[in-house]
Amino acid sequence: MPRVDIPALRGSRILGFGHHQPSRTLTNDELSTMVETNDEWITTRTGIRTRHIAGPDDTVTSMAVEAGRAALADAGVEAADVGLVIVASTTHEDRAPHTAGRVASALGMTGRAAPIDINTACSGFEYALGLADQAVRVGSADTALVIGAEKLSGIVDWTDRSTCVLVGDGAGAAVVGVSDDAQIGPVSWGSVPHLQNAVRVSGEPAYFNQEGRSIYRWAITEAADHARAVVAAAGFGIDDIAVFAFHQANLRIIEPLVEALGGSPRYVVRDVVESGNTSAASVPLGLSKAWAKGDLPEGVPALLFGFGGGFAHAGQVVMTPTRRA
Repeated sequence: MPRVDIPALRGSRILGFGHHQPSRTLTNDELSTMVETNDEWITTRTGIRTRHIAGPDDTVTSMAVEAGRAALADAGVEAADVGLVIVASTTHEDRAPHTAGRVASALGMTGRAAPIDINTACSGFEYALGLADQAVRVGSADTALVIGAEKLSGIVDWTDRSTCVLVGDGAGAAVVGVSDDAQIGPVSWGSVPHLQNAVRVSGEPAYFNQEGRSIYRWAITEAADHARAVVAAAGFGIDDIAVFAFHQANLRIIEPLVEALGGSPRYVVRDVVESGNTSAASVPLGLSKAWAKGDLPEGVPALLFGFGGGFAHAGQVVMTPTRRA
């Protein structure tokens, strides 16, 4: 058998961010007219104050397209130059055709852009980013578009106050390109078998439900160890990390996790307050919004860490982009 000529490994980096959220904002006070709850009950237990809810014309694909378009513009990359599109979601509209293919077509990409849909729920973006990083490193693509997009409002029981107060809709995206040095650290991923059914989207029609206490207990007792493993895999210490970007599940989970890890990050993503839990979209959505506001530091190590349905978790340390002149 002839020898396969594999190119030398190269690095990858994030070139830009983009995001999109539906125009409709649902406040806690409005929710209190729909289900037995109130602003104090919600904010005390979750930290959430508002969330964006999809309208009749908002789909997972349309939100992913807009987030992807914004990310390409931020990165200064033409759609025709993208060789890989990955869309992470637990609310894909169809099993086929895939959301990623629809996104590629809507953005005017060429037939060489490989489309991939994945579903590891709330850790989906980190899984997708890990796959894109590896594809760029080995030469399967020079540029990749990675998107997390969710329409959770369509799979929640709006009479169940334990879940409907949590969810929001939206999409976040990042463009990954070739770098002389590795600016995206190795993905550290895994699962928790005994919590496999702790977060579920099941039934017909499908509804989102979860075991909140089990998730909270895992997050405040075990998540920090997994996050430290992500940092160690990248060759950093916690004190080196300038940004913490965790899955935006609940502020009561994010704050204890930040405290448990210690260190002195200059920025902690807390977009859950404005956007609620957007599952696979939450980390890129929070990062992109902070980037657009000018709050996210440039060229610094950021810890990304997602966890949830499955029960899968994943993360990596990335260098934040630097703004183009």
